[in-house]
Amino acid sequence: MRKNSSSEPVVPVDLPIADRLAAAVKRYGEPAVIERSIALLKGENAGEDFLLYVGGDHAKGILDGAPSLYWPELWGARALMHVWSESANEAVIAGLDNQSWRVREMCAKVILLRKLHCLKRLVRLSTDEVPRVRAAAVHALAALGTVEHLPTIVQRLKDPDVEVRRAAQQSRDALTARLGLPTAPDSHSPAATAAAAEAAEVKTEAPSAEAPDAE
Repeated sequence: MRKNSSSEPVVPVDLPIADRLAAAVKRYGEPAVIERSIALLKGENAGEDFLLYVGGDHAKGILDGAPSLYWPELWGARALMHVWSESANEAVIAGLDNQSWRVREMCAKVILLRKLHCLKRLVRLSTDEVPRVRAAAVHALAALGTVEHLPTIVQRLKDPDVEVRRAAQQSRDALTARLGLPTAPDSHSPAATAAAAEAAEVKTEAPSAEAPDAE
């Protein structure tokens, strides 16, 4: 079992993640916290104390010998919801292909929050085998996508999982509102969905000023 020496700061494992990250920034400095978070997301060792900052009480079990599984990678991604630098872009986008669905979902949430341009990756993620990942993907597409991504969101209205269908409905409405696309009085009807999708296809044919998708 790992123990802190008397000269080491006590890691506040019982605090909420935002407070633990604030304490980590105070101890290491924000650039170092970002660097260590990226390292964890990439499956690298970022130090035992830092693992406690990002993982809290759960991390204590890992340091005592429990299997780490995907948790350090997930915690690294989650930390990037609280601290950020563009140096994390590549690792977060790569995390969409992580073997753990929890990491894929969290990276999609980071992409939404940090407004990263990886729309092609998000389109692929919208057909992920795990419902929560599909839901995270369509939410990100709603916030970051263009008219050409509306059909991808609409397709998920027929998803076998009810939570994904709900996410798709919310995402469709958010995207059409953000882009000013026409909606019928009943925006949840098949006719309204078809009209919005048709409008998206028409607008897609027009020249676009959108930057190319970064892969």
